[in-house]
Amino acid sequence: MLGNALLIAVRELRRNVLRSILTIIGIVIGVAAVITMVTIGNGATVKVTADIEKLGSNLLIVAPGQRRGPNRASVDAETFDLADAEAIAQQIDAAEAVAPTASKSAVAIYGAENWSTTVTGTTNAYLAARNWSLAAGRDFTAGELRAGKAVCILGATLHQELFGAQRPLGEKIRLEKLSCQVIGLLQAKGQTAMGQDQDDLVLVPLRVFQRRIAGVPDVGSIQVAVRKGYDTRQAQREIEALMRERRRIGPLEDDDFFVLDLKEVANTVAGATRVLTALLGAVAAVSLLVGGVGIMNIMLVSVTERTREIGTRLAVGALQREVLVQFLIEAAVMSSFGGLLGIGLALAASFALADLFGLPFILDLWIVALAFAFSALVGVMFGYLPARRAAHLDPIEALRHE
Repeated sequence: MLGNALLIAVRELRRNVLRSILTIIGIVIGVAAVITMVTIGNGATVKVTADIEKLGSNLLIVAPGQRRGPNRASVDAETFDLADAEAIAQQIDAAEAVAPTASKSAVAIYGAENWSTTVTGTTNAYLAARNWSLAAGRDFTAGELRAGKAVCILGATLHQELFGAQRPLGEKIRLEKLSCQVIGLLQAKGQTAMGQDQDDLVLVPLRVFQRRIAGVPDVGSIQVAVRKGYDTRQAQREIEALMRERRRIGPLEDDDFFVLDLKEVANTVAGATRVLTALLGAVAAVSLLVGGVGIMNIMLVSVTERTREIGTRLAVGALQREVLVQFLIEAAVMSSFGGLLGIGLALAASFALADLFGLPFILDLWIVALAFAFSALVGVMFGYLPARRAAHLDPIEALRHE
């Protein structure tokens, strides 16, 4: 019975090809929109998480001021000094690498080339904290860090802008009034999730930065890499307690510094993108309901056109449930075919958009199966009323229908 009903359903679709195509367009668009939105959203979540992880593994950033929002802090707080970083390294067991840093924008000059970049004064612990390796050359020696020798390590972007394909090791560049020798090149990391170029920087020993560039002994922030196996939240609490003690903050006073856990930032951003993906998918699913209304409309027209056929079948002994099943199968076939076309369209659109926006192509087979099943269910739901109407036709009246 079901096989015969399926053949009849396919025959009816082929009889009115153009009408069938126009009817299932809503289903095609709905399925394609749902799958595309979820796929692009998953890719965005993975990319944002990966970009944040590029900043460093299990990284905590200690900065002065009270955090007011993303990348914003109050400026009327006392800065750190080297002793604060040394205290964290000595008293916090979870700290694997502690890097005091200070940064300033400056113009880097080599020959006739110049480029505005970020100069960061720090120690070798910066590379470990940020999970950054050298592409060539070496890091700072203990003597260079202690004596404040004018040497520097270039980021990939600065290397390209000043030297192009030329090898810069051993050459000297000028940072404002400071002339420093290039001793190393950093591996390229690319842009962050916020569009900031991580490779557009130059590293110099902290003492050189403080004496020759900034002119003050301040430390702008302290970056702490937490050992594997340690809870970053516990390490964050221990650092906060230590800094409150060192900065003599009373029990009832607010912190004049903050400790940012990049793992929490990654989880928060990933959660937000997942919620946004779910909302976009839900909005796209509304078009499936619109497509269902189109199927109901065309099935009602089909019942009217085939009234005499239905009457003949009922008159020669067909049961009402057989007529009901026949029209339900026709509606399900129509919506399922639309679902298959929608999946094909979604895969092509998702791949193209992922490539356009530089996102990884993360296909969720579960959402593909769910979208297809939902499209078939929509066909059955909206096809029930026309099918029931066909099944309850009076055979005599149906045979007399013109």
